[in-house]
Amino acid sequence: MDVIEQVRNLGKAIQQDERFIRFAKARLANDEDKELQAAIGNFNIIRMELDKLMQADERDDAKVQELNENLRKVYGDIMSSEAMVEYNTAKAELDIMVNEINTIISKTLEGEDPETCEATACTGSCSTCGGCH
Repeated sequence: MDVIEQVRNLGKAIQQDERFIRFAKARLANDEDKELQAAIGNFNIIRMELDKLMQADERDDAKVQELNENLRKVYGDIMSSEAMVEYNTAKAELDIMVNEINTIISKTLEGEDPETCEATACTGSCSTCGGCH
């Protein structure tokens, strides 16, 4: 079995992993959530309106402030929706798995034993860390 075939098998294994399945379901749920999609559309309209206003020769600061407040509110509503919370949680868990896979591949390419090398790498940023070992 060559390397590319093994990578394809890894891809199949990833798609069968519960973290990937959860993420795929959350993504589909978001895509099918008409209320969420309408809010995202509204967010984009407000953002475009704000961008246009910011580029105007004579800027209406009161209107800019109003649009900024509306944009923050709509964004907050989007990000706090149950569907988006589930999506972001599922994506974070999937990202951890992908980072672990990438770390093992990178360490293997540096000559470490793929059977025993750590699956986590310190990035220096505790915000992305799953904890020190």
